[in-house]
Amino acid sequence: MTQINQNYTQLQGSYLFSEIAKRRTKFIQDNPNAQIISLGIGDVTRGLPDAITKAMHAAVDELANPSTFRGYGPEQGYDFLINDIINNDYKARGIDIGTNEVFVSDGSKCDVGNIQEIFSENAVVAVQDPVYPVYVDTNVMAGRSGKFNKETNQYENIVYLKCDASNNFTPSLPDRKVDLIYLCYPNNPTGMTLSKEELKRWVDFAKANDCIILYDSAYEAFIQEADVPRSIYEIEGAKEVAIEFRSFSKTAGFTGVRCAYTVVPRELKAKDADGNVLLVNDLWNRRHTTKFNGVSYVTQRGASAIYTPEGKAQIASIIDYYMTNAGIIRDGLASLGLEVFGGVNAPYIWLKTPNGLDSWAFFDKLLSEANIVGTPGVGFGQAGQGYFRLTAFGSRENTEKAVERITKLSL
Repeated sequence: MTQINQNYTQLQGSYLFSEIAKRRTKFIQDNPNAQIISLGIGDVTRGLPDAITKAMHAAVDELANPSTFRGYGPEQGYDFLINDIINNDYKARGIDIGTNEVFVSDGSKCDVGNIQEIFSENAVVAVQDPVYPVYVDTNVMAGRSGKFNKETNQYENIVYLKCDASNNFTPSLPDRKVDLIYLCYPNNPTGMTLSKEELKRWVDFAKANDCIILYDSAYEAFIQEADVPRSIYEIEGAKEVAIEFRSFSKTAGFTGVRCAYTVVPRELKAKDADGNVLLVNDLWNRRHTTKFNGVSYVTQRGASAIYTPEGKAQIASIIDYYMTNAGIIRDGLASLGLEVFGGVNAPYIWLKTPNGLDSWAFFDKLLSEANIVGTPGVGFGQAGQGYFRLTAFGSRENTEKAVERITKLSL
């Protein structure tokens, strides 16, 4: 009988959001008349902006005409989109990024999960705790995690950087040698951010200790405060030590359309087993062109429309809508005396569960008593125990209803 990849047996239970879906489905089966409001999975609810749909319709018409038809496109992305990305997301901020450093993909989740493939199976990985589960699980699949310790609720070979109220959700630098550091800002799930000074500490650490930062910046468009960095490349020297991931999913409603990009600077280097210095950009390009056929032309035309004046205005309106929701949730919970974090520069609200309830107990309470689905903090890691995540991606009506229901609970 064929053997499986043994590393998969180290994965713990169901993927977080699959477990949430199971519990929700079971509750609805038992309570068919319940009016469920979902503030759990970070899926968007607003329609695609008009500028984007017009561009996509025009692209479909192009494909219908033999004279303008396009088949396989460049795996790295079409030049028109790559140039829009560079000019608007980087050059406009004084950051110099080359066209051969941008890789368009079908999602930042895919990229942050796949990037680990180009590094040694012996690489030591550090993650924030709580953490987006994909960072951990893909390294478990690759064999870097070691065994799972049920007492600590952590893998023995992964370095966890605790982020909770005791350190203002700012992770301490690793206390041992690591090779890969996953950072996510604005953070999912806590909604918190780093200042430029704090982010510089990480860049300086990576340079001094020969590590690589995997910087997930999928939520940068939600940043409201002027002094919060939108790209790690705003920090001097970051192109020598960091890979940046970005997504159009939450900003432009592309969760179902699928488009994102990753920046891998040519300055970023690593060594092979024989000590030879290699460009990480070349390795990622090889992986990308081998395992990926590129994002569809229609999708990339839609993504490009985000950068038009009309697109920018429409995207800004959508972001304002979600961040207004975030303020409604944050203020409503705070009025109840709950400890609330995030929701200022990110569409996520991170709250301390009341009365010492653990994360899943609070999930069940919200679901059964208020018919609201959220995300248990412990699902993001042990440091998330006793915390809970709510998202601002619902409709305004449902957001206001959810807060009203929560205010009526006995907390």
